[in-house]
Formats: sequence, structure tokens, C-alpha cells
Amino acid sequence: MIRPARAMIAAQLAATVSLLALTSAQAQSAATTELEQVTVQATTEKGDGPVEGYIAERSVSGTKTDTPLIETPQSISVVPKDQIEDQGATSVSEALRYTPGVAAEYRGSSNFHDEMYIRGFGYVPRYVNGLEFGWSSLGKINPYLLERVEVLKGPASILYGQANPGGIVNLTTKKPTGETAREAEITVGTNNQVGVGFDIQGVFDPAAVWSYRLVGQADRADLVEDGLIEQGGVIAPSLRWAPDADTALTLVSFYSHEPDAGYRNFREAAGTLYATSYGYIPDDFLVGDKDYDEYRRTQAQIGYDFEHRINETFKVRQNVAYNIIDTYHQTLTWGALQADEETITRTASGGSTDLNQFVVDNQLQSEFDTGPLAHTLLSGVDFKHSMRNYQWGYDFTTSSQNWLNPTYGTGEVFELNDRVSDYVTTAWQSGLYLQDQVKFGKLNVQLGARYDYASTEIDNATSSDASYSDSAFTWRAGAIYNFDSGISPYVSYSTSFDPSLSVDHNGLPLDPETAQQWEAGVKFETADQRFMVNAALFHILQQNKSSTDPSTNEIFQTGEQRSQGFEVEGRAKVTDSFSLIASYTFVDAEITEDEDASKVGLTPDRLPEQQASIWGKYEFLDGPLDGLALGLGVRHIGESTDRTNTLTVPSVTLLDAMAAYDFGGASAKLDGVKLQLNATNLLDERYTASCASKYACWSGAGRTLTAQLKYTW
Repeated sequence: MIRPARAMIAAQLAATVSLLALTSAQAQSAATTELEQVTVQATTEKGDGPVEGYIAERSVSGTKTDTPLIETPQSISVVPKDQIEDQGATSVSEALRYTPGVAAEYRGSSNFHDEMYIRGFGYVPRYVNGLEFGWSSLGKINPYLLERVEVLKGPASILYGQANPGGIVNLTTKKPTGETAREAEITVGTNNQVGVGFDIQGVFDPAAVWSYRLVGQADRADLVEDGLIEQGGVIAPSLRWAPDADTALTLVSFYSHEPDAGYRNFREAAGTLYATSYGYIPDDFLVGDKDYDEYRRTQAQIGYDFEHRINETFKVRQNVAYNIIDTYHQTLTWGALQADEETITRTASGGSTDLNQFVVDNQLQSEFDTGPLAHTLLSGVDFKHSMRNYQWGYDFTTSSQNWLNPTYGTGEVFELNDRVSDYVTTAWQSGLYLQDQVKFGKLNVQLGARYDYASTEIDNATSSDASYSDSAFTWRAGAIYNFDSGISPYVSYSTSFDPSLSVDHNGLPLDPETAQQWEAGVKFETADQRFMVNAALFHILQQNKSSTDPSTNEIFQTGEQRSQGFEVEGRAKVTDSFSLIASYTFVDAEITEDEDASKVGLTPDRLPEQQASIWGKYEFLDGPLDGLALGLGVRHIGESTDRTNTLTVPSVTLLDAMAAYDFGGASAKLDGVKLQLNATNLLDERYTASCASKYACWSGAGRTLTAQLKYTW
């Protein structure tokens, strides 16, 4: 099993050397020619670059080529940096609050990971610059590092290999742009929040052959749970070499350390979803103990993006990343509220999860015509190798806690020797893919196919080892027609493949999960690209779905799930002063097959059937209020249920607001100084975010207020 992995790594390294050698030869050839005068012109938006305002015109995520969204027959939502900043998002989940099809923050204030549902399916994988980052929900990226957050809806295996049928989230980091710009900021807020950040970029030479960027942020805040804090810092240097218009190599990296990385626990329905005889259990109640609870995380990434145009027809790209994610987490887990409605049983649990991951994607892009057909042909080979060391244990003899009169700091000692898990999972996957984007007049057709081979080894210290392999063929087809009116109807079909990375309750390997999606929709874009709408109907069918028994942690392959629904998203720059975002989502998800017949027909837990949102921002561009900007948003989260469909979590409507003032509007001497105020859940609505069962519910996040002072120069 190790030999194929080593052979594949050797092949990828050989490809890397070949590409760099090609670049060197090209650079040496260019050095022998006389330099010509260079004229710098304004550039249009790139599919993986900055976005002006709220409306992205292009994306790389859906095709791995720089393609206009209006020519892509698939639903893609892009959240640009301006929106992230205006809405004061402090996590990727928060950045997706106003995105259709996405159920973010279903764990409320339990924020140790970025977890979300897309189109009815959870544990959505995240990618950084097109390469997978993390494992399931493991790993969390600070949004201050990001240029844009993109959600590719539906199965995406044709380009990304193993993938969730609901979609993927691709995070594009800030990189050198060849410009000189600097900013520094300080933030304070409720819950004793304080933070600092900086973003500095520039060039090393007049021709901007070498450019750099350095982004960093550090902050701390009290968590809702009494006695716990969240604090950490991140720094992300990047360096770009672009000797000519045809060649660019960007080195990217980041390092983050969070000694207090968040909180991950849950409550039960009694006292959270509905009141006890003593009322609701306060949101700041800590079932654990600040002397025992520990949540720490260290992450690092180093890699590069390389691109070289060989001639008018061929372009090569290679993207590489090596990721390290180390976490340690221990807590006193909520058990059950006893008959006296005061005492809560607890279980001590804890352990570490360490991940080392290597990902590489090699691409050859060809642009040519065959008669009236214009082709953009993409062929690629990608490879991923991940090694996860997981250790976890429990102590079922933990003392209880009285929520009406809690006692902390008792010095109780816990031995995590019950139901111990201790294993190393080594997984590697390689895929060969081919995609053709064909343009015939106003018709754009996309056809793609991929073959994957995946292998998994589990070295288990507490039970028998396991080793198994999977392979799959996936494909996609879609077409969109761009009428002169700006209306563009489209239809697409795509499939996905997600190989097993674990064994079931009998110690047998799980079958790979497969899925198929039909999507039909219409996009609309005005000629000036100030108004864009995407409406889509989708139907997804997933086979070999697996689930985990929360009482035993045993894994079962449960059968089949169907998810279908409707999404609509609109983005508009109504005037130069007024920008608007609106969305609506309806998801009808159901378990259609299961080993347990009683589960057939049930709706998956934690999934709101309907969501709606609207956000508007108005900027005063002249007059006495010049420099003032006001933003207001409303989010509606519909009803959801638990896994048995016996609990109903009520809907809630939340209000968010923003006010900012650029002091440059008052005095040229203060140009670049900006003060921004943000409020989320402004009315401090108390609500339950979701429930997985009677004994696993999450309180929604309460009101948060922040003030940020930023200086840009």
C-alpha cells in the first residue's frame, strides 16, 4: 500500500521539476531578447482575485478555469472580501450567513470548527486555493486571510475527487497583486473582545517582477460559557514572481496558533428548546470546568501556485500545498438532566487529532477552435495523501453538576480510559480528469469525466487493522444559453464519489458514498453587470450514506437520502451608493432507504427547511454625510427537527446592522481612517440553533457588538 503512494509522490515531484525547468528555459530565452516598453493597463476581475463590491463576475471554483459566472451551468455563490468586512464575519460560517443553500452556525456558539450543511448534506469539505484543506470538519481558516469565499453547489467530484454531494467551499486567500497597499486595524467589542490586524503588500522592484504580501491578525474574547475564552493569532506571508505576462509563481503560507480555540459541547432540549420547571438554563452556564476544559489548535500551510503559458494554445498550472493541523480538546460533556431538573450528569472526554496532508493538482489547459466551436480543454492529474492520528477516551465516573448552584475548581481527576479510540488512518487518492468547455455562439456547453483511485489503511491500537481500496468514474454535463436580454437558462447533471475512511460497527469497510444531481435554473445579468440573479431547482440522490450512533460512536451505513429544493440569490449595485443582497432557500430532504425501516421517510436533523435573508448597504458619497455608510440585514432561519423527527426547533428571525464612517470625507488629513460598528443579532433574540436529538441541542449566538478602527495608506 505504501509503494503506490511513494510512486505517485515521485511522479508528482517529477512533474514539478519538469514544470520549473520549463519555466527556467523560458526565462533564459526571454533574457536574450531586448526589453520592450511595458504599458500598464487596468485589469478586469480574475476568477481567483479581488472583487470590487459585492458582485463577482468570474470564478475559478466551478471549472478550474477563469470563467464568467454567467457562462457556467451550475450554481456558484461568491462572498467577496468587501461583504465579509462589512458584515463583520469572524469565521467562514459567519461569512456564509447570507448565502442560499447553506445552513451555517447550526451549532450556535459552539464554534470550535466551521461546520455547515449545503443542500441538505453536512460535513462539507473546505478547499484553500482549490486544494483540499483538513479532514471532515477538522481545520478552521481565519476569514481575515481571505479574498473571497465561494460555494460550489452540488456534486463536484469531476474536478475535486472525493466530495460531499451538497457541494464544497473554496477559500481564496489574499495574495500579492503587484500593487502597494497597507492597512492596520484594532477591534474591540462585547465579551471583552480585543484584536489587531494588518495587511501589507508591495513590490521589490519597479517592474513588479517580485511582489509580496504579509497578512496577520490576533484577537481574544470571552466565550458565552462562563470562564472560557477564545484567543489566538495567525500570520500569512506570500511571495510572487512574475517575470513576464506568461509566467507566475506564487509562494503561499500561513501559521496559526490558538491556545484557546473555542468551545465544543451541547445541551439537551430541556432547558434549551423548552423551559424546565425552573425556567431556561442560562446561555452562560458552563457544564464543564474552566480548570479542565481545553481547546487548542495549531495549523500551518506551505505551498505554491504556478502558471505558465507556453503559447497561444497551451497553458500549464501546478498547485501544491502541505497542511499540518494539530488539535487537542478535552471537556466535561453534557449527559442528561435528571428528574429533579437541577442535576446534570457529565462525562469527561478528550484527546488529540493530528493531520498531515499533501495535495497537488497538475493541469494542462488548451484553447483552440474546431470550425465554429471554441474549446477550452482542461486535463489534469491530482493527488492527495493524508495521515490522521486520532486518540480519544472517556471517563464515565465523572461527578454531576447542579446548574442552579454550580461548583467549579474541585480538582477532580479524570482517567480517560473508557471506550478508548487510538488509531492512525492513512489515505491517499489520485484522479485523472478531463473537461471541455465548448462555446458555440451564445451556447456554452461543459462536459467532463474523471477516474479516481483511493486507498485507506487503518492502524488500530485498540482493535484489528483494516486496509481497503476504492475506485470510481464520475462525470458532469451542462449547458447554458446567454440570450441578448441577459437571461441565461441552464441545465446540468453531475455525480460524486466519496470513498470510505473508516469501518462500520462490525469492523468492515464502508462502501463509498455516491450521489447524482440534476440542476436546472436561470441566471440573469445586466449588460453593465450591476445586477445579477441566479435561481436553481435541484434534485440530489445519495447512496451508501453512513451515520454515527451518538451513544456508542459506532458507524452504520444507513442507506439512501434524497434532497431537493429551490434556491434564488440576487446581488445588485442599485446605484453608486446602494448595494443589495437577497436570497431564499427551500430544502426538502428525506431518508429514502435504511437498514432500520423506522427511519425511512424521516427528515435529516439540524436542517432548516426554509431560509431567507436580505442585506443592504447605503454609502453617502457627497454632502455633509460624505464618508458615512449604513448597513442592515435580516436573516430568517426556518424550522428544523432532530433525527427522530419528534422535536421541532422553531424558526427565528435575526437582525444585523453596520455603521461606518470614513474620516477622509471630513478632512483630507484623515484620509484612510475608518471607524466601523457592527451588531449581529441586534435585538438579542434567544433561540435554539438546532437539535440532533433530545440530548444534543445548541443555543444560538446572542447579540455581539464590535467597533473597529482601521487605517489604510
